[in-house]
Amino acid sequence: MTRTAAWSALALLVSAVLIVATGGSPVEAMQALVRGSVADATAISVTLLYAAPLLLIAAGACVSASAGVFNIGQEGQVLIGALAGAAAGLRLALPGPALIAVVGLAGALAAGFWAWLSALMHRLRGVDIVVSTLLMTFVAQQVVAFAVNTPWLLQESRLGRATVLPQTNKLPPRALLGSLGSYPGLQLNAGLLIAVAAAVSVAVLLTRTRWGFRVTMLGLNPAAAAHSGVRVTVVTGSALAISGTLAGLAGAVLLTSPLSTNRLQPGGTLGLGWDGLLVALIARNRPLLAIPVALLFAVLRSGGSFLAATGVPSYLADIVKALLVLAFVAPRVPWRRLAVA
Repeated sequence: MTRTAAWSALALLVSAVLIVATGGSPVEAMQALVRGSVADATAISVTLLYAAPLLLIAAGACVSASAGVFNIGQEGQVLIGALAGAAAGLRLALPGPALIAVVGLAGALAAGFWAWLSALMHRLRGVDIVVSTLLMTFVAQQVVAFAVNTPWLLQESRLGRATVLPQTNKLPPRALLGSLGSYPGLQLNAGLLIAVAAAVSVAVLLTRTRWGFRVTMLGLNPAAAAHSGVRVTVVTGSALAISGTLAGLAGAVLLTSPLSTNRLQPGGTLGLGWDGLLVALIARNRPLLAIPVALLFAVLRSGGSFLAATGVPSYLADIVKALLVLAFVAPRVPWRRLAVA
């Protein structure tokens, strides 16, 4: 813990140096970050909105990583989840609670199947899962682009306009997640409750069930797991599918929360798929630890847009995130060897 804290402090120091190098003030940048993320009820509401999909994605990444399966295609799985959720929300005439549930279920199942395809390719053709999950992200981007640019699929209706944008129609109000509280006061969106429940469920699943024991055994020693009777193919496929399922649910939550325009658009994930994976890395694949880490990343997300007012490029928030990831996951063995030398 002491070493991690030291490296985290070094990461923040390097961030401060970069801010100074760009002509900004670290103090003003920190004040802007706080003002944009936790200074008032409105800022906190936005931060919590970001935290929900980040936590869902991270919880799914914890499942696959625990099985020794490195799913890095969350960005595409979030897109597929949003695509399936948008299709269900726009095409089904159901009452509010039922439609909300179906939108989430459609997103989760579609993305779970999308992730499972990588396990199938690995089983049938020996395709590396890291490579296939990453490349499937680009396929997902093209699928979404095709859907929102095709009139008979999900392209926005013309509605008397001369041009049609590459997006879907707006989801009906009955398909959107509700919130406790109202603007400008504190709003607690249902998506955060879903995310916390998912993280707790994943923690219980991994530590208190027979399947979770098999997943952990497989992640620690695949040969010993196979020798003990663990069906490696089945456990690998199920872990990857669950990881994709939670990423797809994050896509549905993002689509139906106030964080988005409630329309499916190319690039509508806001890059949350990549950040969710980083949350899991910093949390060291512990779902409960991912809760505060997701909140930290949400603070950087919501407060990062306020950095421009201080003259600091907003992308420095991404640099801070990258440095924090390095501080938490950098290999320790080389430093031990240097100490011995």
